[in-house]
Amino acid sequence: MQAMPPQTMKVLRFDNPGRDYRLTVCTQARPLPGPGQVAIEVAAAGINRADLLQGRGLYPPPPGASDIPGMEVSGTVTALGMGVEGLASGARVCALMAGGGYGQVAIADAGAVLPVPDCVDLVDAAGLPEACFTVWTNIVDTGRLADGETLLVHGGTSGIGSIAIQIFSALGHTVFATAGSAEKCAACSALGAARAIDYRGEDFVAAVKEATGGAGVDVILDMVGGAYVQRNIAAAAPWGRIVNIAYQDGARVEVDFVPVLAKRLTLAATTLRGRKPEQKRRIRDALARQVWPLVAAGRIRPVIDSRFGFGEANAAHAAMARGGHIGKILLVP
Repeated sequence: MQAMPPQTMKVLRFDNPGRDYRLTVCTQARPLPGPGQVAIEVAAAGINRADLLQGRGLYPPPPGASDIPGMEVSGTVTALGMGVEGLASGARVCALMAGGGYGQVAIADAGAVLPVPDCVDLVDAAGLPEACFTVWTNIVDTGRLADGETLLVHGGTSGIGSIAIQIFSALGHTVFATAGSAEKCAACSALGAARAIDYRGEDFVAAVKEATGGAGVDVILDMVGGAYVQRNIAAAAPWGRIVNIAYQDGARVEVDFVPVLAKRLTLAATTLRGRKPEQKRRIRDALARQVWPLVAAGRIRPVIDSRFGFGEANAAHAAMARGGHIGKILLVP
């Protein structure tokens, strides 16, 4: 007689949300997928800075999303909701979600699920969804990066930066990246950056101007903000596009907009978490066409810094907060 699957699972929840939040292992009922959703037995969950902000009470999940943290997972499909096509129980997948990843089972919209190629370790695949969705929609959809154009990625060894360098260098673009040490710059170069700039000792504006013959870069992806806002404007080429996905060094700055006018620049800022399922499906479909063949060929890979068990979740979040990592930090149930 076949054993019944367990009815409960372990999850991580925030205890004492705020500056001194803690993650605590709890037990709750296993969720079931609704229409258009899939249930995934989680192999690993990627940690993102948004998870830390949620713990501090600064970035709540959007309406209708799970209040369990975690916005990306990898694992095995265990159940399909009504109307789901193209997926089967037992499939190796990775998925983007608005919440719920820090559990043994996660529920994802089918339109935000991608297959994990055989050449990619299933645990490591948790480092792909958030970064791939983020860089594609911001650099291509919002930044409108065109053939022959150049790209500057700040935070080159972050999970997002490490994927952006790989994708767009593989697609034939000249990619510049900033990072905070010689070791991190070497990692950026190994991933495909044409020029890695150590921002602690170099001026990235001067560096990209020199590398482009004075022209500047066409698209800039920035999560730093603060003083970088004005410096990005200086580094951008005429008709350049600057896209912010975070403001880690501050969102309130004084800006001289005259060069924005003179160079006809576009400044944009976006978030991904609260977008509608159909919007995420369109990004997923573009990734499936343009990026996933490169993943399957081994040309793009998740860069993993470290793995932590659920019982080590607070240490994992502390490692993320320190910022010394190269690539993604993962939680493994």
